[in-house]
Amino acid sequence: MIVIDSQSRQPIYEQIVEHVESLIAAGVMSQGEQLPSVRALAVELSINPNTIQKAYTILEEHGAIYPVKGKGNFVSEKDKVTDRMKGQCFGRLKETVDQAKKLGINEEEFSIKVRTYYREGKHD
Repeated sequence: MIVIDSQSRQPIYEQIVEHVESLIAAGVMSQGEQLPSVRALAVELSINPNTIQKAYTILEEHGAIYPVKGKGNFVSEKDKVTDRMKGQCFGRLKETVDQAKKLGINEEEFSIKVRTYYREGKHD
């Protein structure tokens, strides 16, 4: 279920975090669902277990998963993940708006582009 791009410059643990959060936000992984153990996922992906543990620790910090002593890691509430991801998205949008203002792009032109890109990227 988790795919790693070994050619990417992005660290593997970050790829795992992003992939798991995307699966949760998309509803592919549901609340209470158990994640593979650190060891099992490390074997499946042929990577160091410490890398998986680092990703799981970050996912726990983000509120995406929670550990149950002796049982493993489980998916937390979808809303926690989507709220965090929305916050990141809006943060990037604010940076883009600030950059557009510095470049002299007016609100009308910017809004037209946003609507165009939003409609092009619509997923059904």
